[in-house]
Amino acid sequence: MDQHGKHSESHQPETEGNGEEPSIAPGGIVVGVDGSEHGQCALVWAAREAERRQLPLHVVTAYSVPIFAASGLDGGYATVDDSVIRDGAEAIVKQALEKVSGYAIDVDGSVENGDAAGVLLDLSETAELLVFGTRGRGGFVGRLLGSVSSALPAHSKCPTVTVPLFCADRLGETTEDKHIKAERAKSGSRVVENVVAVGVDGSEQARVAVLEAAEQAQRMGAKLRVICAVPEYSGSLAWVPAPLDREALFRDIRIQLDAGLAWLKSHFPKLPAETQLLDGSPVEVLVEVSRSVELVVLGTRGRGGFAGMLLGSTSDGVLHHAKGPVLVVPDREDPRLADRANFGPMLGAA
Repeated sequence: MDQHGKHSESHQPETEGNGEEPSIAPGGIVVGVDGSEHGQCALVWAAREAERRQLPLHVVTAYSVPIFAASGLDGGYATVDDSVIRDGAEAIVKQALEKVSGYAIDVDGSVENGDAAGVLLDLSETAELLVFGTRGRGGFVGRLLGSVSSALPAHSKCPTVTVPLFCADRLGETTEDKHIKAERAKSGSRVVENVVAVGVDGSEQARVAVLEAAEQAQRMGAKLRVICAVPEYSGSLAWVPAPLDREALFRDIRIQLDAGLAWLKSHFPKLPAETQLLDGSPVEVLVEVSRSVELVVLGTRGRGGFAGMLLGSTSDGVLHHAKGPVLVVPDREDPRLADRANFGPMLGAA
């Protein structure tokens, strides 16, 4: 973007042929596309976010050339001429660049030769945000947005956003997916609140996620909703008397959530924020929440929290079933965590 905020010219896709390192090391926002409807939703969300943050957008697709064992006695291998595959990948990027040409952002694109997950993981070293769809299928790059959407959030060096096809309508996109249509017909329409929701479980990673969620809520002019979901007792805790002990547990958690909110407000005094303490499975609660908020935010590898490792395996469950965009924040140091204990007891603290 130039000094007047004008949209720059879209660059033609660059190509890389060695399959080892990406041809570029972009900053800003990187979005993976594969020609699927899922990729189109991710592209639109990423372009809007690039405008919000006033960051450049880099559109990338990746492909690898299939290798087949040759028949006969020579024991050699036959490779497919990659020109057709590369041409198709370049067409996907070109189409994506045209789709976002109306946004007031600096945008370019590239075609990378290599494993899609590996390419995007490399790009996460320099990007501020990675964006991709979920369950892509049939695209040129061989399900770029399928397995990648599961593997990348846990290993990315920067925050990631997964954008499910279910929320195509809120992005102005359409879908012919019969499963999505059937689910929408069954669940009915929902009003999407201008809210960023963040799941917490008492772990340090959750507090990092809360800070990221607060920053995102400020960018979106949204309210922040801090959610702690407490599942039913199970396994070794089944002997605990109920309902009195559960009521006491909820009182304790409420005190600690209030202390956490006071800490958050000390760093974001003008941000409208609230807490919710809910009874139920964290996965089910957050998936349901994702239907009616702009964004759900989670940390990674939460441990020891009251809600039973909400941000570990639960984050995978939310990512697989969410009905709206999900931002996953990797572990990192943040100096703002240092004064949390000054505001009162912490969830999961001994």
